[in-house]
Amino acid sequence: MASASDTAVPPQASGRGLLAALDRGIGLLIEGPAALLVAAEIVVLFFGVISRYVFHSPVVWSDELASLLFLWLAMLGAVVAFRRAEHMRMTALVSMMRPSWRPYFEALAVAVSVAFLALTIEPAIEFAVEEQFITTPALEISNAWRAAALPIGIGLMLAIGVIRLLATPHRKAAVAAIVTALVLIAAFYLASPLFRPLGNWNLLLFFVGLVGALVFAGVPIAFTFGIATFAYLALTTRLPTLVLIGRMDEGMSHLILLAVPLFVFLGLLIEMTGMAKAMVGFLASLLGHVRGGLHYVLVGAMYLVSGISGSKAADMAAVAPVLFPEMKARGAKEGDLVALLSATGAQTETIPPSIVLITIGSVTGVSISALFTGGLLPGLVLGITLCALVWWRYRDEDLSHVKRASGRVIGRTLVIAVPALALPFVIRAAVVEGVATATEVSTIGIVYAILAGLLIYRQFDFRRVYPMLVTTAALSGAILLIIGAATGMAWALTQSGFSATLATAMKSLPGGPLGFLIVSAVAFVILGSVLEGIPAIVLFGPLMFPIARQVGVHEVHYAMVVILAMGVGLFAPPFGVGYYAACAISRIHPDEGIRPIVGYILALLVGLAVVIAIPWISIGFL
Repeated sequence: MASASDTAVPPQASGRGLLAALDRGIGLLIEGPAALLVAAEIVVLFFGVISRYVFHSPVVWSDELASLLFLWLAMLGAVVAFRRAEHMRMTALVSMMRPSWRPYFEALAVAVSVAFLALTIEPAIEFAVEEQFITTPALEISNAWRAAALPIGIGLMLAIGVIRLLATPHRKAAVAAIVTALVLIAAFYLASPLFRPLGNWNLLLFFVGLVGALVFAGVPIAFTFGIATFAYLALTTRLPTLVLIGRMDEGMSHLILLAVPLFVFLGLLIEMTGMAKAMVGFLASLLGHVRGGLHYVLVGAMYLVSGISGSKAADMAAVAPVLFPEMKARGAKEGDLVALLSATGAQTETIPPSIVLITIGSVTGVSISALFTGGLLPGLVLGITLCALVWWRYRDEDLSHVKRASGRVIGRTLVIAVPALALPFVIRAAVVEGVATATEVSTIGIVYAILAGLLIYRQFDFRRVYPMLVTTAALSGAILLIIGAATGMAWALTQSGFSATLATAMKSLPGGPLGFLIVSAVAFVILGSVLEGIPAIVLFGPLMFPIARQVGVHEVHYAMVVILAMGVGLFAPPFGVGYYAACAISRIHPDEGIRPIVGYILALLVGLAVVIAIPWISIGFL
C-alpha cells in the first residue's frame, strides 16, 4: 500500500497545475465573447446594409454600435492571440540559435510584453475614466463603455503573461529573462537625463536601435513598437504617456478596419464551404494536361481566392491542400511547391479585398474604391512573370500519363465553380458601384458564402463555425494591436519633426519620381522582411504618401509599388514571416524551398519593375 509521501503531488507540479487551470479559465472567459463579437459585428453591419438599401430606412446607430463593439473585439482578440502565442514576431534568428538558448529568448519575448503591459495599464485606466465625460451622439451612452476595452484587454494580457512566466518549465531561462527586462528598464530610466539633450538622435536610439534589437530577439512586433514609443515619450519628452493610449485607440478605431476580421472570416468560410475547392477544380480541368499546368492553376487559384478573402494565410490554406497532393503525385518537388505558394502570396497582395489595401486606405486616406480598382492589374502582371518562370522550369515535364479533361468535364466543373467564381466580382462591384462600403461588402460576401455552402455546395460544418470565429478574433486582434501600436509610433515620429526631414531627403533624390519609387521599393522590401507588411505600412505610410504626392507620383500607383515590394520582403526567406507561414500550411520544411524560391523572387522583382515603370498598370482604369 502506498504511503502518503508516495502519493503526494510535488508542490512545484501542483503550482503549475493551478496556473494551467487558471490559464484555461481565462481562455474560456475570453474566447466565447470574442467569437460572439465577430458574429455580432456581421449581424449589425448586414442589418445596416439591408435597412439602407432594401428598406430605404437607414439605422443611424448601426455604425456607432459597430464601432463600440469593434474595440472590444480588437482587445479581446489580442488577448486570445497572446494566450495562443499568435502575435506576429520575427523568429528567424532565434530559430537559428542553439536549442539551449531558445527558452531564454522565448521567455524574454513574454517578459518584455509583460513590461509594456504593466507600464501602460495605469494610463489605459486613466484614459477610460476620462472618456466617461463623452457621450455618443446616436446611442447616447458614455464612451467609457467603449474605452474600457483597453484597460481590460491590457489587464487580461498582463495576467496571461505573468502566468506564462510562472508556469514555464524553464525556470532559469524565465528568471534570466525577467532580470534582463528589469535591468534594461532600470538602465533606460537612470539614463533619462542624458536623452533630452540628444534631440532627434533619440529617434535612432529608440526606434532603430531598441526596436531592431527587440524585433530580432523575437519580441512580438506590437509590443516592441509599444514599449519603444512608451520609452521615447516617457524619457525624452514632457508628454504624458496617456497620449500613447489615445493614439493606439485612434489607430484601432477606424471603422474601415472592421473589414479586417470580416474578410478573415470570409476566407475561412470559402475553404469550409468548398467554394475554393470548386474554383481550383475548374482551373485544374482546364490546365491540368499542360506542362506545368497545376503550377499555373496554383497561381490562378491564389489570384481568384484572394479576390474573396483578405487574409493570405486563409488563401494559402484554402488552395494548397487541394492542389499539392496531385502535384506531388506528378513528381513536383516539395521545395518548388512551397516556393511557388510563397511567391503567389506576395503576388496577390494587391488583389482586393486585401487587408493591406484596407489598411493603407485607413491610415493614408486614399480611396478604398480606387485601391480596389487599381490592385487587379499589378497582381496580374506579377502572375504573368511567375508563369513565365514556371513555363521555363517545366517545359520538358513528362505528362504522357496525364489524361486531358473532356469538354464535358470542363463544362461540369465550370457550372459547379460559377457561384464561387462570381463572388469576387460581386464584392468588387458592390464597392465600386457604391452599393456598400468596403466594410459592409464583407458581410454581403459572408451571407453569400453561407447560402452557397448550405444550398449549392451542401457543405457546411456547423461544428467548425465557433473555432473559425475564435480564430478570426485572434488573427484580427493581433493585426489591430499592431496597427494601434504602429499608429502611436508613427505619431511620435511625426511630432519629432522626422517626417519633414524625411520629406526633404526623399525629394532631393536623383531621378525624380522614378528614383523615388525605386528607393521606396527597396526600403519596403527590407521593411516587409523585418517588420511584416501591415506594421511597415502603418508606420511609414502616413510619412511616405504625402511625399509621393509632392514628387508627382499618383497615390494609387505608389500604393501598388509599396504593397508589392513589401510582399516580396514578407514572403522571402530567411526573415520573411510569410514564407514560414507557407511552409507551415504546406507541412514542408523551410530548408526545402530556399533554393527554388530564388528564381520566383527574381520573377516577382521583374514584375515589380514593370509596375514601377508603367503607371498605367495601376491607374489606367481609375
